[in-house]
Amino acid sequence: MSVDIKEIARRTLTEIMPNADVAALTEVVHPNCVNHEAPPGTPEGLEGMKQTMLWLRQVFSDLRWEIHKVVGEGDTVAVYCTLHGRQTGELMGVPPTNRSVAFRQMHLVRFQDGKSIEHWAVRDDLTLMRQLGMVPATHRK
Repeated sequence: MSVDIKEIARRTLTEIMPNADVAALTEVVHPNCVNHEAPPGTPEGLEGMKQTMLWLRQVFSDLRWEIHKVVGEGDTVAVYCTLHGRQTGELMGVPPTNRSVAFRQMHLVRFQDGKSIEHWAVRDDLTLMRQLGMVPATHRK
């Protein structure tokens, strides 16, 4: 049976994460998954991915990922996307602002046996912080 890892990566961001679907996450994430971008203190494996997913839902209402491009080679998929949401929960000590945010991300996911086993991400956190008023926007001439 051939597994479409690009579709699994897409589904994870467009369906599973926004809906905080723990059962579905269990179907697509390996129990020993390594999330190289997890915050300090986050448990390893599937439990850490569950906690991250649930935390994101606490921080952002109207959470969704807009997928721009999905590229796969061998056992690895790259997803270029934008996270959209409204900050209705505390984020890095910042109380809810109710501001809408949209910031770009790049996820690199390695699969084993049809499940995510390794994850890396690069996020435009500066844009996020600016949108939440945490840092001033720079002015261009």
